[in-house]
Amino acid sequence: MAKTPRGERLVIIIIGKRNSGKSSFINAITGQDIAIVSEIAGTTTDPVSKHYELLPLGPVTFYDTAGIDDVGELGQKRILATRKVLFRADIAILVCGDANLDHTEKALLADIQQLKIPNLIVFNKSDIALPSSEALQYCIENNIKYSIVSSTTMTGINECKELIISLAPELLRQEKPLVGDLVNAGNHIVLVTPIDLAAPKGRLILPQVQVIRELLDNDTIVTVVKESELESALEVMKNLPDLVITDSQAILKVAIDVPDEVPLTTFSILFARYKGELDTLLEGARKIDELADGDKVLIAESCSHHVQCDDIGRAKIPRWLNHYTGKKLTYEVFAGHDFPDDLESFSLAIHCGACMINPMEMHHRMYECQRRGVPITNYGMAISKVHGVLERVVKIFNI
Repeated sequence: MAKTPRGERLVIIIIGKRNSGKSSFINAITGQDIAIVSEIAGTTTDPVSKHYELLPLGPVTFYDTAGIDDVGELGQKRILATRKVLFRADIAILVCGDANLDHTEKALLADIQQLKIPNLIVFNKSDIALPSSEALQYCIENNIKYSIVSSTTMTGINECKELIISLAPELLRQEKPLVGDLVNAGNHIVLVTPIDLAAPKGRLILPQVQVIRELLDNDTIVTVVKESELESALEVMKNLPDLVITDSQAILKVAIDVPDEVPLTTFSILFARYKGELDTLLEGARKIDELADGDKVLIAESCSHHVQCDDIGRAKIPRWLNHYTGKKLTYEVFAGHDFPDDLESFSLAIHCGACMINPMEMHHRMYECQRRGVPITNYGMAISKVHGVLERVVKIFNI
């Protein structure tokens, strides 16, 4: 379970007022003492992640958060951190320790529903007091699912767990192929994986490993080469490969070396399709042709990393984009879980492959861009576009 990629885990956010029993609830659900429990209000200060195997969904991450009624200047910063973590949520659970829902809890529920996050109210501490008829009526009128539990006596915990499982987004319930539906047993697939300064020492990056594993699971023959050896590898092959998949940074050379009759795509595009983002990101890539002088472009990185001298997002893409468009553009970089509040000021968002964030967080980001009129694409599609091969690398998907 601990080895499951972070981007593949279901993320469940636990929110509520101080002393509502959020930490006790996590412990009750998991059957483990993984969250600190105290009668002192405000024990949990920052969002804290807890891993758990929630069958049949599989590996999940619970986030225990600070109380939404925290006080003082520091308390307001903690509340802001709690609200930011909602953008990573596949499911949001509001834990209520009182018989009634107050204005703060109702306002937070409205925000969660606006973000289209599957949600649930847990009326905790049922051993002390049951929820009022007014609170239950509010849930019914607003079509909000609820569960009545006691984290102390474990009453209702199993039923609540089943309700949480039922809330899992359909996107995460589907068995989605990464590349398996594009190949047949016995096919020969060539993967092009550049080894440059940004490559991790002694290993391949996660997307490449995941593609290799799925190709092996589908009984294909896999050849892995660097872009500098691709031409030689193709020359010694008895037959042309059935598919070539390349790192986007090498797409220009690979597109030249690989004959037109051989299907060609990129790791980045495969993962965009895998996460249900292909159509939106493709539309965003095509909007590059509409950029004008003075436009501002957002470079969004889902992980923090040591920046190399020729970093893909901060150096190469801006350089290629400037050359392709011939326009005077400006760029701003947001890394990790940070995302700009002033999205409307950007003419285009270019996102990394998002392999380090879960699909729901990426969908929230895409939804916000669409809602606020900002085209969004990813590194791979933008690179293919500025090198003039975008239509070729998406041809295999019939779009």
